[in-house]
Amino acid sequence: MAPYRILSLDGGGIRGTLTIRIIERLDEMVPNWLDKVDLFAGTSTGGILALVLAAGLEPPYVREIYQKLGKDVFADTLLDDIKDLGKLVGADYSLKPLHQMFIDHLGDICLGDLKKRVLISTFDLDDEIDKPGKPRSWKAKFFHNFPGPGGDGQARVADVGTMTSAAPTFFPIFDGYIDGGVVATNPSMCALAQALHKETGRQRLRDIRLLSLGTGCNSQYITEKDGDWGLAQWAPKLVGMMLDGGGNLADYQCRQVLGPRYHRKNPPLDKNVEMDCVKDTDYLLRVADQENLDATAAWLVANFMAEPAPRKPRHPAPMTS
Repeated sequence: MAPYRILSLDGGGIRGTLTIRIIERLDEMVPNWLDKVDLFAGTSTGGILALVLAAGLEPPYVREIYQKLGKDVFADTLLDDIKDLGKLVGADYSLKPLHQMFIDHLGDICLGDLKKRVLISTFDLDDEIDKPGKPRSWKAKFFHNFPGPGGDGQARVADVGTMTSAAPTFFPIFDGYIDGGVVATNPSMCALAQALHKETGRQRLRDIRLLSLGTGCNSQYITEKDGDWGLAQWAPKLVGMMLDGGGNLADYQCRQVLGPRYHRKNPPLDKNVEMDCVKDTDYLLRVADQENLDATAAWLVANFMAEPAPRKPRHPAPMTS
């Protein structure tokens, strides 16, 4: 059988600019590799990219959209900060520019209208289920357009793209959903599970090829060896630790399960870039341009572009008397 090719895209806010530039460069090095992708998976900024690429928008065009979108989405004002009591109450930014971007470039289409399969991670704040043995709760929600009773083909792309990006404190809750990064900053393992699921992807493990792209790796560490810390010390660090730790976990799992059929590219950053730091857009583009992509391109050629050799017919052994 032909390989089943997955492209998984991390969350990271404005650092998605780095991701789309790497995709653009890889498209120059290995033309048409994106056409081979069977499943686009994404979280937050990676979810935005997954949706627009699955709709058929070309990487250079998407990068231009991103450079403008970042300035519109992460636009803060003194008046807004005063209203939000210095960011103590109320989100930093509005989701309206992001939602409108989808409408402007893709129209009012649904997941089922996309040219490719997608898996987009979000977090549902209320499953609205309250029955014996199943308490009402929040839960992870993965929107997808695979056929079948569990599919989300009728969900609007603009809504799903906004849901996956609604990072707490940065953006308001959107229709009861928040950023998928709270459960899967790196959605690689989620994509693998969906591809293997017998009612959706229906793939065999040996046929899967998975390329995972990060948004750049910030340098973060704690030098304390035996600190007796409480909430005040841990609170500023825990969110970043959980997000990075979850991404590393998915990377470890995919490497163990897929081996050489899995490849990840996540360039190191020589300075910390926050998800809303629009002023670092040019820096992110420079990092993406300077990163050596030869190994990633070679992996794509071998795993996305190469078709399996036809099997030789098996002849029965001659009968002996």
